[in-house]
Formats: sequence, C-alpha cells, structure tokens
Amino acid sequence: MVEESEGGLERRIVAEAPDAIIYADRAGIMQVWNTGAEVMFGYTREEALGQSLDLIIPERLRQRHWDGYHRVMATGETRYGPGELLAVPGVRKDGTRLSLEFSIAMLRDASGALTGIAAILRDVSERFERDRALHRRLAELEAQLRPSVPSSDQGARGQTT
Repeated sequence: MVEESEGGLERRIVAEAPDAIIYADRAGIMQVWNTGAEVMFGYTREEALGQSLDLIIPERLRQRHWDGYHRVMATGETRYGPGELLAVPGVRKDGTRLSLEFSIAMLRDASGALTGIAAILRDVSERFERDRALHRRLAELEAQLRPSVPSSDQGARGQTT
C-alpha cells in the first residue's frame, strides 16, 4: 500500500470526486474547480478558475444569490444549517439548465474570519424531471377521480327533472 500525506490524499479526493466541488472566495470568485465540476458544467478548470460564480448561476437568480452571498460574507452566518441539502437550478456552458442539490462549508482562517464558501454539488436533473412527470400524472389522475359538477338540468342529487 502506498502511503500519502494527508494533504495530498485530500487534494486527490477533491480533484477526482464525481460530484462538483467548488470553492469561492469572499468576492465570489472561484478558486477551486474539480473534475466533477468540469463534467457537470462543461467548463475546464482553466476556464472556471478566477471567474465569478455567475458562470453557473442562471441570470434571473443572480441578484438573489448575491444578496445572500454578501450577507453571509458580512455576518459570517447563514440561514442554512450544517449539512443541510439545498436545491437550486444551474446553467451549463452550453446554456442548458440543470437541477442541483448541494451542501456548503463555510471556511475560516486561523483567526476565525470567513474566507469563502465551498460547495459540493450533485446534478439531480433526471430525478427532478422524473418527479415532475409523476406529479403531473398524479394531478391528471386525481382530476379524473373528482366527481363532475352536476349540469343545470340535474337536481341536487344528480337526478334529471
């Protein structure tokens, strides 16, 4: 068995993880972009590093994202609990949308100051679409089971006059 330093092993795990692992600094500039992020979003490491998180956030959601991000950076607190799984849409390099679930880790320096946020993201687009189709089908079936409204030529008990 080959021995590795703890830091070297951790770097390899992050680099090769199938889930996207991204770290953005206080300004929201991406400083870590692993192989999983390359596959998920379509940007190479070189294309993504040094870029704003806007690269993967749908335009219509950016203002809301940045309001929250800047609030977290200013206060050092988030409304999400440790390990809480969050769900948001994202956007790939080719412009296609994807459904994401992710958790965050707020990283701090030795003095306790917040330095940025790491996120571990998973593409759940297939499951999201499957669930959406099931919900649509359930609504259709429920609509079929609802009693129809009596027409004007029927009495209160559904009898014709």
